[in-house]
Amino acid sequence: MNDERRDDSAPDVVSARPLHRAGELLARTDESQAAVRAAQIARRLAPVDCRLPSGDRTSDRVARLLNDVRPDRPSAIRELGLASVAVWQSLIERRRPDPAGPIPATILFTDLVGFSSWALRAGDDQVLELLTAVNAACEEVIRAHGGQVVKTLGDGTMAVFLDPGEAIAAAHEAVGAVSAIVVGGFRPALRAGLHTGTPRAVGSDFLGVDVNIAARVCDAAGGGEVYASESALDQLDPDDYVLRRKRFRAKGVPRELQVFRVVPRY
Repeated sequence: MNDERRDDSAPDVVSARPLHRAGELLARTDESQAAVRAAQIARRLAPVDCRLPSGDRTSDRVARLLNDVRPDRPSAIRELGLASVAVWQSLIERRRPDPAGPIPATILFTDLVGFSSWALRAGDDQVLELLTAVNAACEEVIRAHGGQVVKTLGDGTMAVFLDPGEAIAAAHEAVGAVSAIVVGGFRPALRAGLHTGTPRAVGSDFLGVDVNIAARVCDAAGGGEVYASESALDQLDPDDYVLRRKRFRAKGVPRELQVFRVVPRY
């Protein structure tokens, strides 16, 4: 009886040894500098941004779970997993149908006042530091209010919102957030302009006359000001804002368009 027990258990002991050795080999390979470097290159070559996504899609959550696996140690498997998620997201985006036509939206443009003259005196490092801080502050506020950052334009940002009230709130918060930034003794002043219309989505961008109007409205504002066209205010309660009509003329914009400086009543 005892001999039978020893005979039954012997194959388990023998088979466990190769598995253990294979596990050790896999662990060493996963942490080797060459493997990790090759996996990082593969991740950078993925067809979408290699930064860790912050959204709430299933693929975003998978990427964050992969990133949290032994984050204190290098891992080729982790890098390849993140690259696979990036490819997965790219395939999903390619299969997503383009909108059939114009989309009702409020378009927001922001711009720094006095930036160009300061940038001529400041060094490249300070200019990059300032733009990085400004863009990060604007993007955080825009996303918090349900907006989508379309693109950054040097010292400005273009975004779209479905809710004009959220767009105005985001514009004012962005102005305040940027005013708290100081780089090299320079405190930037942000201006913002909004217009509601039906821009046409083309890939990840938006085009059309309404985009041009929003940009011109922004150009008319001064530092720390938020301007909005009458169409951006049509769906809102005027009692929620202090409105001051401004004289406005711009090329390519209807002469009858009315523009207001907007300050929310808190």
